[in-house]
Amino acid sequence: MSGEYYENPVLAVYPFSRGFAFVLFEGPDSPYDWGVREIKEKHRNVRSLEAIKELIDRYRPEAMVIEDTHERRYRRSSRIRKLYRMLTHLAVTEYVELYRFSQEAVKNHFDGCGASTKYEIAKAVSQQIPAFAHRLPRLRKAWMSADPRQSLFDAAALGLVYYGTRGVPSPLQPDELA
Repeated sequence: MSGEYYENPVLAVYPFSRGFAFVLFEGPDSPYDWGVREIKEKHRNVRSLEAIKELIDRYRPEAMVIEDTHERRYRRSSRIRKLYRMLTHLAVTEYVELYRFSQEAVKNHFDGCGASTKYEIAKAVSQQIPAFAHRLPRLRKAWMSADPRQSLFDAAALGLVYYGTRGVPSPLQPDELA
């Protein structure tokens, strides 16, 4: 895919404790690259930022979508919060529009199709993007650690919320809400 150009791509990024997940969209139902990158070395933020910059240099997205963690009630580690600040700075220096959506905004967007938990939202994402269906993690029990694949669905959900706020209807939304 090196050297290919996509019109108005959107990059959705979701960091998690062991790395980050990303989805590059051409439209709400057409992702063309995605992945979960686990960073095992020291300095995870620096390595993650370098990998995300490579994605930006390769695809030149018009927008980057991340989670909004400015409110205190969001339970993200200080390392992840610092990475979000670094991503904000990266977006400014690379001239990429930055959009932030809170967990509440994601839940409100998927509320129309009856999804309110992370797992239900992941199922809704897999229905809208069939290429993700086989990656759907199992339902997480309280004693289980989070599956890294869940972060892929969290990134995709952020991208779908972006398109929803831009007036692009989701095929899963009922007609009266779309």
